[in-house]
Amino acid sequence: MSPDDDALLEDLLAGKHRALARVISKIEDRSPGYRDLVSELYAHTGGADVVGITGSPGAGKSTLVDKLAETYRERGETVGIVAIDPSSPFTGGAVLGDRIRMASTVGDMDVFVRSMSARGTLGGLSTATADAVKAMDAFGKDKIVIETVGAGQNEIDVVRTADTVAVLVPPGSGDEIQTLKAGILEIADVFVVNKADRDGADRTVQELREMIQLDDGGQGHDATSSGHHGPGTGVSHGTDAGHGTDDDSSAGSNGAQTWTPPIVETVATRGTGVDTFVDELAAHRTHLVESGERATKRRNRYAEEIRTLLREDVHTVLEAELERAGGVDELAEAVRRGETDPYRIADELLDPVERCLAKLGEADRS
Repeated sequence: MSPDDDALLEDLLAGKHRALARVISKIEDRSPGYRDLVSELYAHTGGADVVGITGSPGAGKSTLVDKLAETYRERGETVGIVAIDPSSPFTGGAVLGDRIRMASTVGDMDVFVRSMSARGTLGGLSTATADAVKAMDAFGKDKIVIETVGAGQNEIDVVRTADTVAVLVPPGSGDEIQTLKAGILEIADVFVVNKADRDGADRTVQELREMIQLDDGGQGHDATSSGHHGPGTGVSHGTDAGHGTDDDSSAGSNGAQTWTPPIVETVATRGTGVDTFVDELAAHRTHLVESGERATKRRNRYAEEIRTLLREDVHTVLEAELERAGGVDELAEAVRRGETDPYRIADELLDPVERCLAKLGEADRS
């Protein structure tokens, strides 16, 4: 790394918020040297709990995140918030500005809020977001909350970055629950029926309960993808304690611990039910640690990061090959004229890359 980046990393590890902001800006802008900087962060990560908050637009995510941060602070924990906003079609920057809706912790230096652009990434999360989480983790934040765009089923990518995923469902969402059943609802470790003081909240809770029971079908969820498996029927009302069934950590058919996603009712504008929500998040963290799933989830996350970086780097190499071959427009015109076809072009472009890798493999074996 450059001397400036060395100093920046030293300041971040020393707990200087200005350095944290600069590092995240460097990450988001993909400035020269950012990869070396992020690489150095890994040795200092692993201490933070990462919570993903997702759900449909209008469910009250930003207000709940604000109250969640306030509750964590009351319990003496530091918080980092990454608010993923839709990308501006002109600048690629975040356009909603979630910080405007997070007023309770304004002025608290131990709550660091950063709005970031989704950059059009499928799933609403970009590689830059995951790297920003690492920066906050290395900085020493106890809790990191990722609030996603809330644009639909593609939000499942939040699982790859968060240890625990909470899905917010507004009251009266019966048809929406069925529509999203195969999407973001299936990734929930905790369900939250926010705005629970409105008509239809009880019905929504019942529909969620039935959906969880039917969805299980005796098979459970894939623990490596969603962090829980097994049926769920429990509801946490307001500040009443309790999560899942009478035994959330009951053993499944294979003897492993299972997690039943609880359903929590909250009224975020008044802070009702937020303490219970925090307790449910803590209960899921305990389950992850005791069952060994936390290590599994993080190993899977790093595997996906490796694949993502390889895809990005190979894409960059191939784009350079395209330009060397005359540019994609010229090649497409050759296809139009019937002189070649896309498969032949792809093979020709990949051939030197494959030959180079083959030579490296031979050198390693010799």
